[in-house]
Amino acid sequence: MEKIKLGVSACLLGENTRYDGRPKLNRYVRDTVGQWAEFVAVCPEVGIGLPVPREPIQLVGEPGRPRLLTRETGEELTDTMERWALERVDVLKSEDLCGFIFKARSPSCGVAGVELLNHQGVFAPLGTGIFARIFMERLPRVPVVEEGQLEDPIQREAFIRRVKACGQGRAAGRPGGARGPGEPS
Repeated sequence: MEKIKLGVSACLLGENTRYDGRPKLNRYVRDTVGQWAEFVAVCPEVGIGLPVPREPIQLVGEPGRPRLLTRETGEELTDTMERWALERVDVLKSEDLCGFIFKARSPSCGVAGVELLNHQGVFAPLGTGIFARIFMERLPRVPVVEEGQLEDPIQREAFIRRVKACGQGRAAGRPGGARGPGEPS
């Protein structure tokens, strides 16, 4: 059987891309999912030219449209990240991805619950990473999951079922793959 193509945050495959220079390999993703999936690794921070290691970044402002700043120096990275994400997602469209596994809590890749510094200087888990947001807006039919959700058997099975349905739909020549449960016709 042909492998299904999945996007994945590069750090989860053990690539040295994290701000602190330490690996964040997720063995389940690499070893188990990797048995049936072909990975397209993405690291938005490295993609916009940030070094490894680097100053941490954070989301600041309102949940609907946060800014992305470096944590210590306050360097503004929002426009750079948004431009890069739009271009990268356009490239990923041509990859025929059937899913994406994102790094949880990342200011670029977190799907939900990313710490957001509000105007009162308080962190709250209300944000979505900038790359993840743009990916989900531009490719709404591609199933997404954070790596931690794969530890829950119900969430893992739901994601795998949607990914495989997408792969079967693409193999049958349906653009965008098969619809997931509850998606409109």
